[in-house]
Amino acid sequence: MLIAFSGGVDSTALAHALATQRRKFAGLRLIHVDHGLQAASAEWGRHCQRVARQLRLPVQVLKAEIRRVRGESPEAAAREMRYALLAQAMQPGEVLVTAQHRDDQVETLLLQLFRGAGVAGLAAMPPIANFGPGRIARPLLEVTRADVEKYARQHQLKWIEDPTNELVRFDRNFLRHRVLPAIRARWKGVDEAVARSARHMAEAAGLLGDVARRDLDACADGAGLGVASLRALPVPRRRNALRAFILRAGLEAPSAVKLREMSGALLAARVDAQPEVDWPGGVLRRRGGRLQLDTVTRPAAGEADTTATKSWRWMHERELRLNAGDALELIDDEAGPIDLDHLPATLDLRARRGGESLRPHARARTQTLKKLMQAAKMSVEQRARLPLLYAGARLVAAGDRWIDASIAANDKSRRRARLVWRRAR
Repeated sequence: MLIAFSGGVDSTALAHALATQRRKFAGLRLIHVDHGLQAASAEWGRHCQRVARQLRLPVQVLKAEIRRVRGESPEAAAREMRYALLAQAMQPGEVLVTAQHRDDQVETLLLQLFRGAGVAGLAAMPPIANFGPGRIARPLLEVTRADVEKYARQHQLKWIEDPTNELVRFDRNFLRHRVLPAIRARWKGVDEAVARSARHMAEAAGLLGDVARRDLDACADGAGLGVASLRALPVPRRRNALRAFILRAGLEAPSAVKLREMSGALLAARVDAQPEVDWPGGVLRRRGGRLQLDTVTRPAAGEADTTATKSWRWMHERELRLNAGDALELIDDEAGPIDLDHLPATLDLRARRGGESLRPHARARTQTLKKLMQAAKMSVEQRARLPLLYAGARLVAAGDRWIDASIAANDKSRRRARLVWRRAR
């Protein structure tokens, strides 16, 4: 059994309580993750080692290298990395024990409520669940923070006080220090009532999970899902099935807006349209009568961003190396479609984000790139890899398929060229 040990009062009390019953638990040990986010974090690791020696328990201190995804807070990135490291440290079939208590459960449910979470989110934290190669257990969910602190004082335990726990700029701390005291003063017994609601939601989430499993079995098409079978389901069950399908693949659940798009427009599109819906971490693609789920790797902060702008000074370098081994080359051609005198000296390569448009020739109206690709019957893979070149805010070329009229050559053009998009095999 592995105890997630931060060194705070909650995990210290839990570790002490389990250590006094070590004969009941095989292989009891502690693990501490040093996030390195604060100057005192190294000392906290040493404190955890001292406590482990006092409890006569083995301890492992892991150092986390926080790698943030754009838009993600350092705290969220640290939490994700902590759980990833804990899962890696577990043995097959081992139980990871954490010290979340009833107050944490109440805070979690309220935060999820304020974020507009559904039934699964409002179920908050389950007392036991699958995790990594084993299980995660939260034995203190029926115990209050006050009871945990009372136990720690009675046994004269020493623990770490994290100063960031007092900073009300963090949502959970604001809720803990400003909101919940007023609620508790007005409504006695509110913590038990909220915890009871979490248990009701967990039960409802379990029932929805059973329905989703039956629906996914009925809609299965190999590793994907059959469009016709999904469309035969009522819309709420479609969304429930799609959400379960995504979670089962180990991806983050998409937003309610994305789920509505998946269960509506994606399924209603023409068979040859090849639409897709993406969200952080994944993309759901329709190919004919089948839905396929793929993982999208998101770059961490500090890493190369495959969706970021890349400048191309084509006068100095006629070839631009792209991701996945692809390349764009600008080749002089007396009959080429591009007027080099109209082409800006610096172009920007950008990833497709949706809504792009250009005017494919002088007498044409502006058209969306999506419609042009659909008319050309481009595959989903080709669409995803299609390099887009911009002059400022204007899209001037989409691979070697389309160029905008603003750079198009005519009979009076003195210097002409064409783009060649070479794709790696």
